[in-house]
Amino acid sequence: MKTTTQTIRSLKGTRPLVALTAYDYITARLASEAGVDLILVGDSLGTTILGFGTTVPVTLEMMLHHTAAVARARPDSLVVTDIPFPEAHREPDQLLASCSRCLQDAGAEAVKIEGGAAMAERIARLVAAGIPVLGHVGLLPQQIYELGGYRKFGKSSQEREKILADALAVERAGAFAVVAEMLDAGCAREVRDALKVPLIGIGSGADCDGQILVSHDMLGLTVGKTPSFVKRYANVGETFGKAFKEFADDVRDRKFPEI
Repeated sequence: MKTTTQTIRSLKGTRPLVALTAYDYITARLASEAGVDLILVGDSLGTTILGFGTTVPVTLEMMLHHTAAVARARPDSLVVTDIPFPEAHREPDQLLASCSRCLQDAGAEAVKIEGGAAMAERIARLVAAGIPVLGHVGLLPQQIYELGGYRKFGKSSQEREKILADALAVERAGAFAVVAEMLDAGCAREVRDALKVPLIGIGSGADCDGQILVSHDMLGLTVGKTPSFVKRYANVGETFGKAFKEFADDVRDRKFPEI
C-alpha cells in the first residue's frame, strides 16, 4: 500500500517510523521492497554522491535530477525531496515555484525544509498551496559554516527552549512530521512529547517516533569518518572494492573473458 503524508502522521504513538535516503532508481526500489515508510532524496547527495565537502553546493537542478530517478522506481514509500541551500530562503513566490517543480517535474510527494520558527511562515504558505512539508530542526547542515561544525544540540536549557519552540512553530505551520538531527536525547524526548506529529530522529537517541539514516552510511559506502550514531549494517564499499580488484586482475591476467 502506498504511504502518504497522512500515513506518516498516523504512525505517531503506534509504531516507529522507518526512513532512509535514496538518490537513484535501484536504491529506491530496494528501500521500498524492504518496507521503508519514507524515502528522503537528501541534499546529502552532495557529500555521498557528488564529492562535495558539505551539502551547501547542491543545487535545485541536482535535486530534481536525483528525485526523478527515485520517483521512476514508483516506490510504495513516501518520496520527500530536500530543498537545498539557498532555495528555501529565496522570495516566497520563487520558493513556491521551486517546490512545485519538485512535485510536478521530478515526482516528489513532499519537500523537506531546514529551519524552525524563522521558516514557519514559508512552510505555512507551501502547505496552503497543497505542498506537504517535512520540517527539520536541531543541526542544520545547510548552515554548517555558521554553526562551526557538527555537534549535539539541546544540552543547555536555552538551546532546549529554542529547539522546542522551533519544532512547535513548524508543526503549527502544517508540517506533517519533523526531523530532529543531532539532538541531546533528553531534548529529543521533550520535543517528541510536545508534538502531535512524528519526530524522526537522526543522531537524536532512541526515543523519537522514528529514525532516518543516510543509506550510504549504514551500507559502508561513506568516504571518510562515519557519524558515531550510525550502525553499519553492511560493508558494501569493501565488497565493491574486492570485486573491482578481481576484475582488474582477471583482465590483466587474460582470465576474463573466458572465451
